Amino acid sequence: MASSVAAMPERITALLLTEGHISRELLERAQRDAKQNGTTVTLALIRTGAIDETDLTKIIARTYRMPAVDLSKFEVDPRIIRLVPSELATRHSILPLKREGRTLTVAVADPTNQEILDDLKFITRYDIFPVLAGEATLRSVLEKAYDAGDVAMDSLLKDIAGLDGDVEVVSEEEEDMSAAALAAAVDDAPVVKLINAILTDAVKRGASDIHFESFEHELRVRYRIDGALQEVMKPPPKLKAALISRFKIMSQLNIAERRVPQDGRIKLKIGNKVIDYRVSTLPTLFGEKVVLRILDKGNLTLDLEKFGLEPRAEKELMSAIMNPYGMVLVTGPTGSGKTTTLYSALSKINTIDQNIMTAEDPVEYNLFGINQVQVRTDIGMTFAAALKAFLRQDPNIIMVGEIRDLETGGIAIKAALTGHLVLSTLHTNSAPETVTRLLDMGLEPFNVASALNMVVAQRLIRRVCTRCKQRHEPTEEELAGAKVSRDTTLGELRFTTEALDNAIAKASPEAAPLVANVSLETTIGELPFFKGRGCDECSGLGMKGRQGLYEVMTMTPNLRRHILQNASGQEIKDAAVADGMLTLRMDGWLKVMKGIVPLEQVIRETSA
Repeated sequence: MASSVAAMPERITALLLTEGHISRELLERAQRDAKQNGTTVTLALIRTGAIDETDLTKIIARTYRMPAVDLSKFEVDPRIIRLVPSELATRHSILPLKREGRTLTVAVADPTNQEILDDLKFITRYDIFPVLAGEATLRSVLEKAYDAGDVAMDSLLKDIAGLDGDVEVVSEEEEDMSAAALAAAVDDAPVVKLINAILTDAVKRGASDIHFESFEHELRVRYRIDGALQEVMKPPPKLKAALISRFKIMSQLNIAERRVPQDGRIKLKIGNKVIDYRVSTLPTLFGEKVVLRILDKGNLTLDLEKFGLEPRAEKELMSAIMNPYGMVLVTGPTGSGKTTTLYSALSKINTIDQNIMTAEDPVEYNLFGINQVQVRTDIGMTFAAALKAFLRQDPNIIMVGEIRDLETGGIAIKAALTGHLVLSTLHTNSAPETVTRLLDMGLEPFNVASALNMVVAQRLIRRVCTRCKQRHEPTEEELAGAKVSRDTTLGELRFTTEALDNAIAKASPEAAPLVANVSLETTIGELPFFKGRGCDECSGLGMKGRQGLYEVMTMTPNLRRHILQNASGQEIKDAAVADGMLTLRMDGWLKVMKGIVPLEQVIRETSA
């Protein structure tokens, strides 16, 4: 079983000599033995006892920056063995270990033999991921695997355990770690302290999510603050398995399962506050990604008056949720604050004489006095099933987390038409598009026109930092992105005098004197624009906090006629604007005029 490697690379021999692992005499003797016996210098050194195989493997792994594998962690699968011909495997000292998707993990003794890896890719038609193994151990395993046709755990040779931090551990090693080993690792003080520090620091900094990400050579922790991700630290890669498992144990997930996504929850008491974390794990190429949604009830604002709705829109929304029956829909992308808006509406109408029932996936906040139901599609507890059950529970008000299909939409419409107030969400880009989406689902136009009271589309954008706010002259590129010029008037943007008067009344102190005389004839070039220059308060970003943009479409007789006539989304939008609706872009312009948000954020999150 002669190897194709005739001599040990000079980099390795130089390290062995300079670090004092072997003497020059031992090296020369091993070179003579290798030549006489037709083997490698590596194997000769190990067999003569000149150096321990574990130490040598560590040195080679560190030199070539290559993952090392402990063959005692693997029970070789005969089906995997058959992917590589016996003659090729024994001649080049290579052992196929594991197949995941289109990737075949192969143990090699010689990290410099790139040709055999290319040959393997051609022969097996898999992408080859090489990991380093001690040559003596590898050869012994090869003999048993190919000569006997089976490899049992007790036939594998001695461990190459105890590799230090200079050697990167491949994910396959971590996947084969026993649950007991992981459970022991997660109780180590450094792991516990680091996880606790991350969880508490994120809450103190006002983060909404924590992202724990695994990459090939590093880990990364990011917080989502004010809607944007910020990198905060890079923990040592060697702690990856223990850190991920710590999250899993805290959220009562299966630490031995790394092949499928898992979901759980963590509840912690931080100071005097109890914080819920919604945990999601996802297998990725180099390990699992963990995302935690922070549910801090202390930061939950349920006062609609503080959302930044324009006066007319706020009055219409309050009127819609006070109706005893009908449907109110809130639409927008994930993270736009739809759930908060619905919770706020429910808190307004949550009185002792009302039976309020919600179906949510998941239940994010526990609201006193409201009957909240967790949707579980795996056991048949879908939104539609929950709605059917609600109608037999004598409800006054029903909230459905999301209308996803015709069945759910049909039941919700029926409930709205039979004396119940129904609140729900959809994923559409604007309020007019929500109507066309309902019709596309298969709902009848006359039912939609009769049941629907209001549609609210919303976005969350970042606010100008109040501490470092200053006047800003918009560039031609910014104006072009907003599809306006400096000569465009506010009248051409279809604003009403009422909307402008409200904007003037609620302008920030910096902007108030500058918009005091704004009218429909005012041009974009005459408006004040503000931007943060960056300070310690906003971490140099110029933006801090978030502001909602709202498109509130009240169902007027005119709009109901358009729905009955199967009008297009654009026709419904034009009719709604004619009836006084502010689009998301128009609401954004008002917030810019008030000096609350930067123009770039409005352009980024809304369309003209």
